[in-house]
Amino acid sequence: MHTPGTAAATQRFEAPELHFSDLSAEVLAGVVAAATDLALVVDAQGVIRDVSLGAAHAAELAELRQWIGRRWIETVTIENRGKVTAMLSQSSAPVAGGRHERQVTHALAGGVDLPVSYSVVPLTGQGGVLALGRDLREVAAVQKRLVDAQQSMERDYLRLRHTEARYRLLFEAVAEAVLVLDANSLVVLEHNAAAGRLMGDATRRMVGRSVLELLAPASHAEVQAQFAQARSAGRSDDLTVRLAAGGADVRLGASAFRQDSTTLLLVRASAPGALAANPLPAADSPPLADVVNALPDAFVLTDMQGRILSANQAFSDMLQLAPGDAVQGQPLERWLGRTAVDVNVLISSLRQHGVVKLFPTTLRSGLGEPSAVEVSAVAVPDGPQACLGFAIRDVARRLPADGRTPGQLPRSVEQLTGLVGRLPLKDIVGETTDLIERLCIEAALQLTRDHRASAAEMLGLSRQSLYVKLRRYGILGDNAPEETSGAD
Repeated sequence: MHTPGTAAATQRFEAPELHFSDLSAEVLAGVVAAATDLALVVDAQGVIRDVSLGAAHAAELAELRQWIGRRWIETVTIENRGKVTAMLSQSSAPVAGGRHERQVTHALAGGVDLPVSYSVVPLTGQGGVLALGRDLREVAAVQKRLVDAQQSMERDYLRLRHTEARYRLLFEAVAEAVLVLDANSLVVLEHNAAAGRLMGDATRRMVGRSVLELLAPASHAEVQAQFAQARSAGRSDDLTVRLAAGGADVRLGASAFRQDSTTLLLVRASAPGALAANPLPAADSPPLADVVNALPDAFVLTDMQGRILSANQAFSDMLQLAPGDAVQGQPLERWLGRTAVDVNVLISSLRQHGVVKLFPTTLRSGLGEPSAVEVSAVAVPDGPQACLGFAIRDVARRLPADGRTPGQLPRSVEQLTGLVGRLPLKDIVGETTDLIERLCIEAALQLTRDHRASAAEMLGLSRQSLYVKLRRYGILGDNAPEETSGAD
């Protein structure tokens, strides 16, 4: 019986000598062919002497009969030869708790791989082994579909995030006041800044309130009729109504659209004068130069070649420069970047795209001490003097933005790409491999409803290997059984 914490032993017949004592070689060969996809008779020198193919695979794997007379170890890929050697050696050594399956990959003609899970049975009379194999191509295909599905989800998620970001930017940048309403209740779901300035009440939030609360009672009947027209016809005629706060007149137009089986209204509002929709005049704002110089983050202005034109006090503080040391006229790459390549990449991206956000790199102080920073930059090619602006933020003591502990794996493609510039490519590739492996294991456990033996078979792993990976990725619970045998 399988006991938690121990490897499962093979459950044999209680009296095999009673039932199979007169079993003929022909019957045994039929049993092997019916129970396996592939079986090999291998002699004591490791040479394949005979091949049996299951009925379902006899046609497509007919070329495997050419293995007869070849060494078994020559039919597998180089990285799997150690497993074949181990299976041949275990035929002469007793294994406690039964013999473990091992997964190896055969190299077929045309560069095709054939993954097979083998169990070996010693042939005591001949000194060789009988290798019983299961074709794992379907399991490998399931694994590939799992990975492809996850990658597709990640790509769709990124596209959704980018689309949402563009929508938000357009929504806030448009000068016209725009509100999104629930078509039935007329509750405000979203609005842009212009709508808040035009129709809002400084003492109350607009979101979650009925749009009728923002309008004078005398306008309610006309507005409800207008929105009913938009719901039925898709859009409505423009209508001038009066606001509840201040009594100013505004002009409303509505269009209906569908989202997640719900009808919403896009309402456009405009005032006769543009003053209400504009921010405070520039004369009421403090001088921009004073604000930039007082910023806690460093700000640097350079020419198009990266030579510093001016910088705020925070930049000098981050560089720990002595009083009187000037940065004007110096190349930015003297302090910014692990190498000059970082600044060259920044400037090249700015010339091509105009904007760079959250670029991770290093800032070296005047004493040569490096510090991790994030750089956001913008190019201003037009104007009296073409220039580049760099906002530099010290992130050396910042907690991970994604909530990961230092040893924890990333959870998404965004987090992996965020490692570029912080880790060497070799380490990022390792993180990617671990991420895909963990996602496949989690998906297999979900598909099998946490039945680990079935999940191991689906993934083409032994249970011992699966338990090792569960512990490695922190998926194995504290009260879960542990395997005592080593993984393949």
